[in-house]
Amino acid sequence: MKDQRRILSVSDLRVHFSERKNGGFGKPLSINVVNGVSFDVLHGETLGLVGESGCGKTTLGRALIRLGHANVTGHIEFEGSDITGISNREFRALRKQIQMIFQDPFGSLNPRLTVGQMLEEVLLVHGIARGNAARKRIEELLDLVGLNREYFNRYPHEFSGGQRQRIGIARALAVNPKFIICDEPVSALDVSIQSQIINLLKDLQRDLGLTYLFIAHDLSVVEHISDRVAVMYLGRIVEIADSSELYANPKHPYTKALLSAIPNPEPGARKERILLKGDLPGPMNIPDGCGFHPRCPVAMDECRLVEPQLKILDNNNGHQVSCLLYK
Repeated sequence: MKDQRRILSVSDLRVHFSERKNGGFGKPLSINVVNGVSFDVLHGETLGLVGESGCGKTTLGRALIRLGHANVTGHIEFEGSDITGISNREFRALRKQIQMIFQDPFGSLNPRLTVGQMLEEVLLVHGIARGNAARKRIEELLDLVGLNREYFNRYPHEFSGGQRQRIGIARALAVNPKFIICDEPVSALDVSIQSQIINLLKDLQRDLGLTYLFIAHDLSVVEHISDRVAVMYLGRIVEIADSSELYANPKHPYTKALLSAIPNPEPGARKERILLKGDLPGPMNIPDGCGFHPRCPVAMDECRLVEPQLKILDNNNGHQVSCLLYK
């Protein structure tokens, strides 16, 4: 049973970027990428965050650890403390507790540094260890993620994609974090390697007591690792539920369409596929009312005018949905 205390609480989080037209001389435009997102993450659980490419998942994850130059408003609490307005110096200390595993296992590693140098750099920056103590800690990290200690002096280009991602995981673990944001950590890997990395993350969570926010667009992957799942569309969360509840009893039309696209492993088995009209609108073209209504197969006239709010359908299992069908 998961610890019911909240390790992370996000309230009305909004992320927007400022952009100028006409080569930088035009009037600045505000591009909204995350629009009023609220959710909690419990100690020791994995919250899956899913949605199409461009819906704002990665931007949300990066905003939580202040990566990039976006304008962020709202409230973020970590272990009961509001970290929204703290200084960059104070937040640097917090990075020991919050880490991120990136999507690209090659681009996120410095090609000029060996594995040992990369991990040692993390230990030195955070004042954790140096010299022989750092070497011992690095060897422990390599063992922890299933890599040979002899890889200490090798460079990133000498490894496979799966091995590089293990290095990325070791780097995140170097500072003994409590909470890790996994930004599509297996999407760039072969299917056979994906399962190995997923199993590694689950083992590390069990052994180290970690908490994950697992960002992905592949719902079949999310199903295997997540305790709860939040579905995101056009910068907003449209449904949150326990993983088993969401996959067995989806409520939002968008969630139903996503689940219908998961391939059925049974030979010859058929299931109804829900095809959505059009493409995901851009952040500068967010429709009025419900953002999903232009593509929704069951949209009503009211959906074009009223923006639905995320509400609890069942207090017993905490199933939440943002849809006017469930007023």
